[in-house]
Amino acid sequence: DYVDHVDSVDPVGEKLSAVLLHAVWIQLACAFRYGREDLDVIGLSFRKDIWIQHIQLYPDGGHKPTLTEMHDTLLKKAGEQGHAFTFNIPINLPCSVTLQPGPDDKGKACGVDFEVKAYLAKSADDPDEKIDKKDTCRLVIRKIQFAPDNTGSGQKAELCKSFMMSDKPVFLEASLDKEIYYHGDPIPVTIKIKNETNKVVKKIKVTVDQTTDVVLYSADKYTKNVLCEEFGETVEGNATFDKTLPITPLLTNNKEKRGLALDGRLKDEDTNLASTTIIRSGMDKEMLGILVSYKIKVNLMVSGGGDVTVELPLTLMHSKPKGKKNTLFSHHYIHGKFLKGS
Repeated sequence: DYVDHVDSVDPVGEKLSAVLLHAVWIQLACAFRYGREDLDVIGLSFRKDIWIQHIQLYPDGGHKPTLTEMHDTLLKKAGEQGHAFTFNIPINLPCSVTLQPGPDDKGKACGVDFEVKAYLAKSADDPDEKIDKKDTCRLVIRKIQFAPDNTGSGQKAELCKSFMMSDKPVFLEASLDKEIYYHGDPIPVTIKIKNETNKVVKKIKVTVDQTTDVVLYSADKYTKNVLCEEFGETVEGNATFDKTLPITPLLTNNKEKRGLALDGRLKDEDTNLASTTIIRSGMDKEMLGILVSYKIKVNLMVSGGGDVTVELPLTLMHSKPKGKKNTLFSHHYIHGKFLKGS
């Protein structure tokens, strides 16, 4: 608005000069949110930036990205108003992780997220400068990781346990046939039992636990069960057992568990259990924000009281789509456009 003061009217040139004191910036931020977003308005911030990068888009700040096919498509739609940009995400940053909210929780969920933000400001990150919401546009993106092509052999665990009133033991061996399993695929667990006692193995129970380690702000570590299946297989005294039992841990069976770690979610899209955190040599664990791991427990329930239990580490990841570059050992790129006047 230009105001008519009766005896004078605001000069257009003066207003234009004020606008040109600002620049159009775009930033990519990786942040960890560990509290309710609505409490930010009363001066409590529960968000910690893990990594942030700024680019000046307008006036031209010298950012000249190499144009890709995606850039060309977006610029064609934007026309002369379009400004291309590219962010290179360091490989030591975490993947997007969301902690599943409870039924009554509102606002943005806790976890690690990535956000592209374009805004109008005098400087890129002056904490004393207030940026109006109408001068800001945001886009939440998700960083995921695909499993490598070459994986190792599966894990194996074994235990020999003796019981009172029996001079011979029960042998239990559990194994997996490969190192990495994909979300939603059955996981075959091979179980071998040699029961040399006079007791009966009445039941076999297989569970999968997810352990979430919040390393950024405290030593907060907790474990939640994501699968529990009982198999009515019995092993009589002085008998053996050798069988592969399939299990499939799924988010659909754990929708009500508050605090369960999930892969980052975009708007209302569905997601899955969080992928196992892959820690490369030299990585700073604190930079990862949240560490996620899984383990399989095989438990034998023995007559007369007592049990035999072994544990196997489990790695859950996304399979690499055909034709996609392996993102586990490469840089990640974010491409986009910004429209003046949008």
